[in-house]
Amino acid sequence: MFVQKDFEIDEVLCKPLMAHLSTVEKGAPRDSPVWFLWEESCLWIFGISGDSFVKRLRAEPKCAVGIVEYDLGKGILKHVGIRGTAAFAEFDKERLMRFVSKYLGENRQNWNPWFIANIVDPLDVMIKIIPQSIVAKNVSFFKTGPDLAS
Repeated sequence: MFVQKDFEIDEVLCKPLMAHLSTVEKGAPRDSPVWFLWEESCLWIFGISGDSFVKRLRAEPKCAVGIVEYDLGKGILKHVGIRGTAAFAEFDKERLMRFVSKYLGENRQNWNPWFIANIVDPLDVMIKIIPQSIVAKNVSFFKTGPDLAS
């Protein structure tokens, strides 16, 4: 696997950020914003069997994912780009709970019951994105210059 990085990717991938999953359908590019979990040096996403991105990955498992940490006020701009292959894995409820906890917090009593019933409970597909290359760029100096970036 090819890796080029300006920073430790875990410091960005552990945050509750959105990822953009890029797939292809009939030769045309598609983009799907998704939540993700970074574990075992792979990106994990969940979906529903009927989701368009799930259908596209079943037809063509090659994909790319982009994750950006951006804070204009602090001058932070970090990007992680992953190119790889999607593999459908056996659904793991414990991994799903870690995935949801990343975004909703550890205390399940604080989770929105409507969101769990309507968005989380229908999830029935677990996809493992196996990286073939990872590029992590820190261009946080866009506002202040490299010596002052925070």
